[in-house]
Amino acid sequence: MRSRRVTVAVLAGVLLVAGSAEAQSYVRPDCQGVVPTPARYDTPEHERWYKRFWTGTCDHLTLCVPGGPNWNEIVGKLLTKGGPAERPALLPKACRLGQIIGLEWSRERNVRKITTADLKVFSTMLEATGDTLRGVDRVDAAARAKLGAR
Repeated sequence: MRSRRVTVAVLAGVLLVAGSAEAQSYVRPDCQGVVPTPARYDTPEHERWYKRFWTGTCDHLTLCVPGGPNWNEIVGKLLTKGGPAERPALLPKACRLGQIIGLEWSRERNVRKITTADLKVFSTMLEATGDTLRGVDRVDAAARAKLGAR
């Protein structure tokens, strides 16, 4: 009996790891090693909105507008703007920022602390600065301030 429980536990663990790897396949390949798979989502719809945030794809979401901007595109633009010298510092910050913002924005409207209007403000902040790293840091601080307001 104990052997069977151990086998079931091991199999469940393998399935969780396999599912986790696939769950993040929509995140840019260069962000996948930086952005861990979220421990949990509030609902299956939360996960689909999070995917929308990264990809622009509306996987059966009501009132969803597909396309850009999406975080995969934004990271690409930031890396281009920052240039090769900033890439080592900029990539992990931009990827982690996407997870922070995306996980909150994709939650149910009545509980989330980051809204679509905030995304527009964050985008403007990123575009307005001549220093890409400083812009990412400013948006990170603004997003964390929003999350602290829970």
